[in-house]
Amino acid sequence: MSEKDLEEWLNKKIRELGGLSYKFTSPNCPGVPDRIYIFPGGIIYFVELKTEFGTFSKMQKRQLAILDQYGCRVRKVKGLKQAKEFLKELESEIRTL
Repeated sequence: MSEKDLEEWLNKKIRELGGLSYKFTSPNCPGVPDRIYIFPGGIIYFVELKTEFGTFSKMQKRQLAILDQYGCRVRKVKGLKQAKEFLKELESEIRTL
């Protein structure tokens, strides 16, 4: 599955869970995560997506680490298996609201 296909699939699932999906771009700040997923109750995730065999750049890892240090929820998702695991995590968190 290509990264684009994975992103489209996950975005659809996020919307089915009642979330918003925004493409994150920042022209002067390379390496920001691909997506911001927002759910009711202030649940916000910054997510970097890769194919199963993709690799995260040093800058991407750094940006995620900075967001994590600020207390943000961040995830690195590689491939469909990890995307499904992420969805299970979200479903569990959303149910507890």
